[in-house]
Amino acid sequence: MATEMRTWAILMLFLAATPIAASGVKVRLNDEGLTEIYNETPTQHARRVAHSLVPVPAVELSRLIDRFAAENHLDPKLVRAVMQVESGYNASARSDKGAMGLMQLMPATASDLQISDPYDAAENVRAGTAYLRKMLDQFDGNLEYALAGYNAGPDAVVRYGGIPPYPETRAYVEHVLRLVRGDESFRLPPASLPGHKTYVSRDENGQLHITTAPPTSSR
Repeated sequence: MATEMRTWAILMLFLAATPIAASGVKVRLNDEGLTEIYNETPTQHARRVAHSLVPVPAVELSRLIDRFAAENHLDPKLVRAVMQVESGYNASARSDKGAMGLMQLMPATASDLQISDPYDAAENVRAGTAYLRKMLDQFDGNLEYALAGYNAGPDAVVRYGGIPPYPETRAYVEHVLRLVRGDESFRLPPASLPGHKTYVSRDENGQLHITTAPPTSSR
């Protein structure tokens, strides 16, 4: 414990003494008790919370977006919106839940998509666009559900029969859709009530149907 405290104190002093400390570097202990350093500059934060699409900050990144959007039959504008909200175009971003890189890939998602370095821009954009395509296919092109699945996981969307009533997820879906549509006034309808039963089925044409019903009366 004493060694850990000394290491922590030295690390904090080092950060305080370096110019990067003023640009948003944060230090924390993760769930495994390991020290993590992550950063978001004021510029990256401003991009992430902006109410309209901002220019892609690098020509090479713009090319990657166009390339992988085309490969996955996605609108580049949608990919830009997701990336902007996810990381503010910060290739080294890491969330408090462990999501990584430009499109904030979770470790399990990165592993499933065979990503060796989620902080590599090309690998991250390739995987992020592939996963976004997967969400759109799973929910039959419903963009709201696909974005909710990207943020909260597809199981949560199926469980609630639509966008889960999580404030973070609803705010995320609204933000991305506002950027894509260029409509700052867009709002989602009220969240469905937790406790409604969800039914998922496919018809004879293979189309996915998700329906909900209110809880059965106790009387």
